[in-house]
Amino acid sequence: MSKIGLVIRREFESRVKKKSFLLVTILVPLIFPAVIGIMVYFAMEEEKSAEQKQVYVVDESGFDFENDRKYAFDKMNMSLDEAKVMFSESDAYALLYVPKMDIENPDGLTLYMKNNPSLDVSSFFENIVESQIRDRKLKASGITEEQLDKLKTNISLRAINMTDSGEEKESSAGIAFGLAYAFSFLVYLFVLIYGSQIMQGVIEEKSNKIVEIVVSSIKPFQLMIGKVIGVAAVGIVQFAIWVVLIGVLSSVVFSVFNLTPEDIQAAQNTMPSSPNQELVSSSMNPEMLQTMQAVYDIPYGYYISIFIFFFISGYLLYGALFAAVGSAVDNISDAQQFTLPVTMPMIIGFLGTFMFVMREPDGNVSFWLSIIPFTSPVAMMARVAFGVPTWELILSMALMIAGFVFTIWLAGRIYRIGILMHGTKVSYKTLFKWIKTSN
Repeated sequence: MSKIGLVIRREFESRVKKKSFLLVTILVPLIFPAVIGIMVYFAMEEEKSAEQKQVYVVDESGFDFENDRKYAFDKMNMSLDEAKVMFSESDAYALLYVPKMDIENPDGLTLYMKNNPSLDVSSFFENIVESQIRDRKLKASGITEEQLDKLKTNISLRAINMTDSGEEKESSAGIAFGLAYAFSFLVYLFVLIYGSQIMQGVIEEKSNKIVEIVVSSIKPFQLMIGKVIGVAAVGIVQFAIWVVLIGVLSSVVFSVFNLTPEDIQAAQNTMPSSPNQELVSSSMNPEMLQTMQAVYDIPYGYYISIFIFFFISGYLLYGALFAAVGSAVDNISDAQQFTLPVTMPMIIGFLGTFMFVMREPDGNVSFWLSIIPFTSPVAMMARVAFGVPTWELILSMALMIAGFVFTIWLAGRIYRIGILMHGTKVSYKTLFKWIKTSN
């Protein structure tokens, strides 16, 4: 076995055999659904057991405030100043002041509370008054609520994705958004976690003087490559196990509900193709059927293969830089000045994904974020979920390969000198000097 192969094997086995690796690998796919389920359960229980909150109302416009499950409205026949005094001395939740309003230009609605209101609370009281004003406008115009309801129409848009071959598949903006978020977040998380593991491992070996013994029989560049690839293999194995576990859990869920692809397709065929066609009886909501069909139509193999490429290439790009940072310092605290410039492009790519890619996947900013190697691992994974031209994907991949080849070369020039340096305060000027130094 080659020297690089021995390093890869050592890095891989030293991490895979740890109990922490096994626990994280097995428990993470189970913990996240469990945590979400627990949060939903407690939210529902809290909503059921929540007590009505008393709200004082000083209403000069004569609106109707009906009690609901959350709030009990208590109209105060007094001035606002008197109500403020009474509110401050009571246990009431809030004081709502409604001045005499012009329904064409309403203004002056005020909510008094003993702490800062949340957005939901503010919106709730705004909606109540808006509804009252709306009713008065309808009454003034002579339009009844029934007449207005007849004018309203609810339309459900059925999105179809047409491939280059003319094949039609169910599509869903919600599913595309979810996939974009999941893929970009996973790449971002995996690259930073495993990249920082390389840096910590290099610093630990350097501080223990282990590396001085190792480099006596292997070149520093070979050592760096072996460490980077070894940790990458750990990440791939962990991701593969997660895919299998999630697949098994999904199969269990579908079997519990007795759903198969054939059942979904059969039910989908009963959906109306025109407004005048009646819907054949079905046990599921048509919109739910569309969503389920869109889930089944997802090209999982294609997405997973693209994810693996951008994870590996993004990890190689950033992992080499993390290894270079680890070789240049003696402890974690000294590494902080170098880690921010390394991680900043990835952070920019992650934030840009939410600000631009998920809103306009085909926009100019989204395009460049998905092409530049330092941001493309996150941005391109998000764009792929919405659909991306083949030439753009190939260009992004080609530049990604060129990018990690360059960073590996760059990191290697720093690593070969820094790994043997001790007690030296390294600056950016020192790093540039190491890069320029010939073998």
